[in-house]
Amino acid sequence: MKSKKSIIQSAVSTLELEAAAILNVAKNINSDFEKAVSSILHGKGRVIVTGIGKSAIIAQKMVATFNSTGTPAIFMHAADAIHGDLGMIQVDDIIICLSKSGNTPEIKVLTPLLKTAGNLLIGMVGELNSFLAEQADLILNTSFEKEACPHNLAPTTSTTAQLALGDALAICLLECRDFNESDFAKYHPGGSLGKKLYLKARDLALSNEKPSIHPSASVKDVLIEISKNRLGAVVVVDSDDKVLGIITDGDIRRMLENNNSIANLKAEDIMGRTPKSIQFDALAVDALDIIKQNNITQLLVLEQNTYFGIIHLHDLLNEGIV
Repeated sequence: MKSKKSIIQSAVSTLELEAAAILNVAKNINSDFEKAVSSILHGKGRVIVTGIGKSAIIAQKMVATFNSTGTPAIFMHAADAIHGDLGMIQVDDIIICLSKSGNTPEIKVLTPLLKTAGNLLIGMVGELNSFLAEQADLILNTSFEKEACPHNLAPTTSTTAQLALGDALAICLLECRDFNESDFAKYHPGGSLGKKLYLKARDLALSNEKPSIHPSASVKDVLIEISKNRLGAVVVVDSDDKVLGIITDGDIRRMLENNNSIANLKAEDIMGRTPKSIQFDALAVDALDIIKQNNITQLLVLEQNTYFGIIHLHDLLNEGIV
């Protein structure tokens, strides 16, 4: 059993080896990388990413990143390719083949078949004197000193280098396409990430009641309206639906603390006159920022200067945005 000190040293050593491998990959970026980006960017087809073993797993991650950032991609397992999956490759597709050694039996069988079809073949390979490197049209160099595995066997450093270079490729393509947050939202509509990118303040406000009251309303009417709508607040508006103020549960408590008699009080006497608000077409995540910055739980939603609705902190919690 390793000591605590040796466990920590082992972890640090692994990370240092893998970090060094990434820096080495960065040093090896050359014109082939630029040509690969340009070819994919201007290509009419998809990117087919293939590999065997752990490289296949990295290939799947690359495909996921490509697809989510605007580059259509498909994963093809190298072993399955020679048993029918080659049929997925179309004439304009570009192929990226990942391999640590570039000499595995599956790669040696697959590579000539890929060359025969005439597609551009990009080899992401750790051995430059390998079969894959010799056959590839372009080489993305992922050479490294040694695996983090103490036996230099388990793919660790090699797959880290592949993963990092795949990310670099995807980000270069993203930037070349001017792929922005709106584009990103199209491919990530589900989950909290997607909601942060597309959910609007109006979407949340529309799911709530729209509590409002006139400035001359009695305290009793204010209490009824607040209780009825379960948002902890009511908005004071004029006859044109312009916002004059807001009354929250806190305003009610302060009113009771500061007045011996409330019989003659009106809504306008107890309302807050500078309520925080957001425009209805703003992102819900921006509404969250305003709520956090001002330490409030309700936020008014306006359409220009007109009362549109109200957002509660719980709405953002329920959507998973917080």
